[in-house]
Amino acid sequence: MPSMDFKDYYKILGVEPTADDKAIKAAYRKLARKYHPDVSKEKDAEAKFKDASEAYEALKSADKRAEYDDLRKYGQHGQPFQGPPGWQGRGGFSGGQDTGDFSDFFSSIFGSRGGGGFSGGQSGRSTARRGQDVEMELPVFLEETLSTESKKVSFQVPQYNAAGQHVSNTSKSLNVKIPAGVADGERIRLKGQGAPGVNGGPNGDLYLIIRFAPHPKFDVEGENLIVTLPLAPWELALGAEVGVPTLTGKIHLKVPAGSQNGQRMRAKGHGLLNKAGHRGYLFVQLKAVMPKHSDEAVKALWQELAEKAAFNPREHWSS
Repeated sequence: MPSMDFKDYYKILGVEPTADDKAIKAAYRKLARKYHPDVSKEKDAEAKFKDASEAYEALKSADKRAEYDDLRKYGQHGQPFQGPPGWQGRGGFSGGQDTGDFSDFFSSIFGSRGGGGFSGGQSGRSTARRGQDVEMELPVFLEETLSTESKKVSFQVPQYNAAGQHVSNTSKSLNVKIPAGVADGERIRLKGQGAPGVNGGPNGDLYLIIRFAPHPKFDVEGENLIVTLPLAPWELALGAEVGVPTLTGKIHLKVPAGSQNGQRMRAKGHGLLNKAGHRGYLFVQLKAVMPKHSDEAVKALWQELAEKAAFNPREHWSS
């Protein structure tokens, strides 16, 4: 089995091995936003983005994480990895070809994620064979799901000789229109855009796996978006009209007097597109934020409010 370097996914994400799912997700989102190839000017941004995506893929599910943790004690980041005695990797190796997928190390643990091999089902060097499928993840900004403009996609296509042996990779670029209503994790097939066929066989296909890039303001819930709206306590108490960001600008939201911290309001038609071409909701979650500094006069007003309101939020505990 060829040698490969061990990857410490915790180190790549900058978290401790004891980190919970929330910390792992937050670390990934921060790195993904920082190194997204479309916007980052950092050195080696594309490689770092790919490493972060691979690390998150390995650690986000309990099963994969447990499997990785069992092997982690046998490896050191950046050093050749052979695994414990008797260990045989699942996915083998891709022969050095880069199909935009995860590394050989990842595939050896969790199995190959590429289209893999030929699907012609026939043997013999002179037999026409279908070209290999290519699979890659396509990072997409939420704003791009609403755009009608095409997105340029660049990827590596493996080239094979008449005997079916991999000889090289070539770079290929396409302008791809993001389908309306596309969902995170959705797999899109582009027929004939994969590796060329062997001995006159048909080309393979290109499969794009849509991955929504983390957004600094919005979380995704199906076709709906969620944004947290910071409010001063008196805005919750007295009501306010507040500008709220959307993917296409701002809307003015009326917060009713007496609104509660954590309460959700919704704005129709400001979410993501669905397959029918309609947009979901934007859910606005209200969040009370206290001033960081108060002088004596302000503290006196809070004291006066406390006395006049005569409000006990824990009254139900005594019943």
